[in-house]
Amino acid sequence: MSNLIRFEPMREMITLREAMDRLFNDAFTPSAGATGGWQVPAVDLYQTDDEVVVKASLPGMKSDDVQISITGDMLSLKGEFKQEEEKKEKAYHLREQRYGAFERTFPLPTAVVPDKAKAEFENGILTITLPKAEEVKPKMITVKAK
Repeated sequence: MSNLIRFEPMREMITLREAMDRLFNDAFTPSAGATGGWQVPAVDLYQTDDEVVVKASLPGMKSDDVQISITGDMLSLKGEFKQEEEKKEKAYHLREQRYGAFERTFPLPTAVVPDKAKAEFENGILTITLPKAEEVKPKMITVKAK
Protein backbone atom coordinates (compact mmCIF):
# COMPACT_ATOMS: atom_id res chain seq x y z
CA MET A 1 0.00 0.00 0.00
CA SER A 2 1.44 3.37 -0.94
CA ASN A 3 1.02 6.61 0.95
CA LEU A 4 -0.41 9.59 -0.85
CA ILE A 5 1.26 12.93 -0.25
CA ARG A 6 -0.65 16.07 -1.01
CA PHE A 7 1.17 18.35 -3.47
CA GLU A 8 1.65 21.83 -2.05
CA PRO A 9 3.26 24.05 -4.71
CA MET A 10 4.03 26.94 -2.32
CA ARG A 11 6.00 24.66 -0.01
CA GLU A 12 8.04 23.49 -2.99
CA MET A 13 8.63 27.09 -4.14
CA ILE A 14 9.97 28.11 -0.73
CA THR A 15 12.27 25.11 -0.70
CA LEU A 16 13.55 25.99 -4.17
CA ARG A 17 14.17 29.60 -3.12
CA GLU A 18 16.08 28.49 -0.03
CA ALA A 19 18.14 26.12 -2.19
CA MET A 20 18.98 28.91 -4.65
CA ASP A 21 19.93 31.28 -1.79
CA ARG A 22 22.22 28.63 -0.33
CA LEU A 23 23.76 27.93 -3.74
CA PHE A 24 24.62 31.60 -4.31
CA ASN A 25 25.90 32.06 -0.75
CA ASP A 26 28.16 29.00 -1.10
CA ALA A 27 29.38 30.03 -4.55
CA PHE A 28 30.56 33.49 -3.48
CA THR A 29 31.76 32.72 0.05
CA PRO A 30 35.18 31.15 0.47
CA SER A 31 35.18 27.93 2.43
CA ALA A 32 37.51 27.35 5.36
CA GLY A 33 39.52 24.63 3.66
CA ALA A 34 40.01 26.31 0.31
CA THR A 35 41.35 29.77 1.14
CA GLY A 36 42.04 29.96 4.86
CA GLY A 37 38.91 32.09 5.20
CA TRP A 38 35.63 30.98 6.68
CA GLN A 39 31.93 30.90 6.11
CA VAL A 40 29.83 33.97 6.93
CA PRO A 41 28.37 34.06 10.44
CA ALA A 42 25.11 32.27 11.12
CA VAL A 43 22.12 34.61 11.28
CA ASP A 44 18.55 34.22 12.57
CA LEU A 45 15.97 36.73 11.34
CA TYR A 46 12.41 36.80 12.66
CA GLN A 47 9.60 39.26 13.26
CA THR A 48 7.02 39.94 15.94
CA ASP A 49 3.98 42.20 15.69
CA ASP A 50 6.11 45.27 16.46
CA GLU A 51 9.66 44.57 15.31
CA VAL A 52 12.11 42.67 13.15
CA VAL A 53 14.92 40.96 15.07
CA VAL A 54 18.26 39.81 13.65
CA LYS A 55 20.67 37.66 15.69
CA ALA A 56 24.17 36.96 14.40
CA SER A 57 26.65 34.57 15.97
CA LEU A 58 30.01 36.36 16.20
CA PRO A 59 32.04 34.61 18.94
CA GLY A 60 35.33 36.26 19.80
CA MET A 61 34.51 39.56 18.08
CA LYS A 62 34.30 42.97 19.71
CA SER A 63 31.37 45.31 19.10
CA ASP A 64 33.76 47.84 17.50
CA ASP A 65 34.66 45.29 14.79
CA VAL A 66 31.09 45.09 13.41
CA GLN A 67 29.36 47.56 11.07
CA ILE A 68 25.59 47.52 10.50
CA SER A 69 23.84 49.44 7.73
CA ILE A 70 20.33 49.61 6.29
CA THR A 71 19.73 50.72 2.72
CA GLY A 72 16.10 50.61 1.64
CA ASP A 73 14.87 47.14 2.58
CA MET A 74 18.36 45.58 2.80
CA LEU A 75 20.35 45.01 6.00
CA SER A 76 24.14 44.61 5.79
CA LEU A 77 26.55 43.26 8.39
CA LYS A 78 30.30 43.75 7.90
CA GLY A 79 33.18 42.86 10.12
CA GLU A 80 36.51 41.20 10.49
CA PHE A 81 37.87 38.53 12.77
CA LYS A 82 41.42 39.60 13.50
CA GLN A 83 44.08 36.92 13.17
CA GLU A 84 46.32 36.39 16.16
CA GLU A 85 49.88 37.27 15.24
CA GLU A 86 51.74 34.10 14.30
CA LYS A 87 54.63 33.28 16.54
CA LYS A 88 57.61 31.68 14.88
CA GLU A 89 58.40 29.49 17.90
CA LYS A 90 55.01 27.72 17.62
CA ALA A 91 54.61 24.60 15.51
CA TYR A 92 50.88 24.28 14.79
CA HIS A 93 49.48 20.78 14.43
CA LEU A 94 45.93 21.95 13.88
CA ARG A 95 44.67 25.45 13.16
CA GLU A 96 40.92 25.96 12.85
CA GLN A 97 40.47 29.41 14.37
CA ARG A 98 38.59 31.56 11.92
CA TYR A 99 39.82 34.91 10.76
CA GLY A 100 39.18 37.33 7.94
CA ALA A 101 36.59 39.80 6.76
CA PHE A 102 32.95 39.02 6.14
CA GLU A 103 29.97 40.82 4.66
CA ARG A 104 26.40 39.60 4.77
CA THR A 105 23.46 41.38 3.14
CA PHE A 106 19.86 40.19 3.16
CA PRO A 107 16.38 41.61 2.57
CA LEU A 108 14.22 42.66 5.48
CA PRO A 109 10.76 41.05 5.47
CA THR A 110 8.91 44.33 6.02
CA ALA A 111 9.41 48.11 6.29
CA VAL A 112 11.30 49.23 9.41
CA VAL A 113 12.28 52.51 11.10
CA PRO A 114 16.10 52.52 10.87
CA ASP A 115 16.51 55.61 13.09
CA LYS A 116 15.03 53.72 16.06
CA ALA A 117 17.09 50.53 15.59
CA LYS A 118 18.99 49.08 18.56
CA ALA A 119 22.02 46.79 18.46
CA GLU A 120 23.37 44.87 21.45
CA PHE A 121 26.36 42.57 21.68
CA GLU A 122 26.42 39.95 24.44
CA ASN A 123 28.26 36.62 24.78
CA GLY A 124 29.25 36.60 21.11
CA ILE A 125 25.69 37.21 19.87
CA LEU A 126 24.82 40.44 18.06
CA THR A 127 21.11 41.25 18.40
CA ILE A 128 19.65 43.96 16.16
CA THR A 129 16.10 45.12 16.94
CA LEU A 130 14.37 47.10 14.17
CA PRO A 131 10.95 48.60 14.96
CA LYS A 132 8.40 48.04 12.21
CA ALA A 133 7.04 51.07 10.37
CA GLU A 134 3.60 52.06 11.69
CA GLU A 135 1.92 51.39 8.33
CA VAL A 136 2.87 47.69 8.42
CA LYS A 137 2.00 46.94 12.05
CA PRO A 138 -1.18 44.91 12.57
CA LYS A 139 -4.18 47.03 13.54
CA MET A 140 -6.87 45.75 15.86
CA ILE A 141 -10.44 46.58 14.90
CA THR A 142 -13.02 46.47 17.66
CA VAL A 143 -16.37 44.94 16.74
CA LYS A 144 -19.32 46.59 18.42
CA ALA A 145 -22.54 44.72 19.01
CA LYS A 146 -25.84 46.50 18.25
